[in-house]
Order: sequence, then structure tokens, then C-alpha cells
Amino acid sequence: MTTITRRKLATVLASTAVAAAQQASPPPATDLVQAARDRMKANAAALSKPDIPMATEPAFQFKA
Repeated sequence: MTTITRRKLATVLASTAVAAAQQASPPPATDLVQAARDRMKANAAALSKPDIPMATEPAFQFKA
């Protein structure tokens, strides 16, 4: 019967996690930038759609 100590198990798990992290490569930076720009444009379009009357008060107050 083979026994595995906690230290051996931790070593195996740590090496597996490192190998998995090395295999997963992030998408190119240009794709991330373009995706962020697309989200910003979509959010701006969604915020500009509803008509809010000028008499509407904000949900906060500035106090000095």
C-alpha cells in the first residue's frame, strides 16, 4: 500500500495548478481593448435611450 503524505499531495496539486495556469493564455490585448470599447458604446447607447424629465431629482444630495 502506497501512502501519500500531505506534503506530497500539496506538491502534486500545486504543480498541476501551475501547469494549468501556463497552458491558459490570455487573449491578445487588442481583442480585450476592442471588447471594452464595444461594451462602453453599448452602455452609452442604453443610457441615452430613456427620456428623463428635467424636473426629476437625483437620488443624492451634495452637502458641504
